[in-house]
Amino acid sequence: MAGSATAERGARQQESSGPPLVRRWGPRRLRMIIILALAVVLLGTGVVWVLYGSQWLRVERVSVSGTRVLTPDQVREAADVPVGSPLVSVDTGAIAARLRARLPRVDSVDVVRSWPGEIGLKVTERKPVLLVQKGRNFVEVDDKGVRFGTVSQAPQGVPLLEFALAPSSSASASLRRFGEDRLVREAVKVVGDLPSAVARHTRSLKIRSYDDISLEWDDGRTVAWGSAEKGVAKARTLAALLKASPGARHFDVSVPTAPASAGS
Repeated sequence: MAGSATAERGARQQESSGPPLVRRWGPRRLRMIIILALAVVLLGTGVVWVLYGSQWLRVERVSVSGTRVLTPDQVREAADVPVGSPLVSVDTGAIAARLRARLPRVDSVDVVRSWPGEIGLKVTERKPVLLVQKGRNFVEVDDKGVRFGTVSQAPQGVPLLEFALAPSSSASASLRRFGEDRLVREAVKVVGDLPSAVARHTRSLKIRSYDDISLEWDDGRTVAWGSAEKGVAKARTLAALLKASPGARHFDVSVPTAPASAGS
């Protein structure tokens, strides 16, 4: 009896330690798996065809929004959107790059796919904060110092930047050291620091050198601003001077801790 029990246990151990049993699929389950696999392949193929091969999801329209000076037609022409191409394959980054390169007035643009067949161009134009006269025209300068457009009529409320570099050694040294573009950026900083009430009435900024910038208002009053440094302190000082001497014709805030006003 003991011998037969031992033999049975040995047989069971041998069976359990042998190779795993292969699970057999029934014909019905195999058919189901094959059908599902074919369905996935067909669905993927159909999606690819709809996106790339069909006429349903192709670019049919190009909409433009956000323009102020530019016209929608100018934006469409510069964007050169491939009308008729599959919407999914349109390179939106390339469209945005073309717009910025061909239309300097464009500060930024969002290129948006609008299914089933539209590309939307949401444009933000640069705004002028200064003007530089060039012959009979005016070059517009934005708040980053970028010269982005030329217009024949000066926009209302935008001050004119005048270069009055005297033939002195200091003025020549400023131009050689910093260059005209740097001096323009310094003037832009001054405009950005002006109190809103002052900015509205500023007719022009005059640059004689890097540290000699002055303002002229539309009523003829002037402000010696100095360099663009310490602009916030100069703006506060100018506001205080205007309250203390409202009838003065000339203000000097080039050294904000030692301001002065004169004239009446």
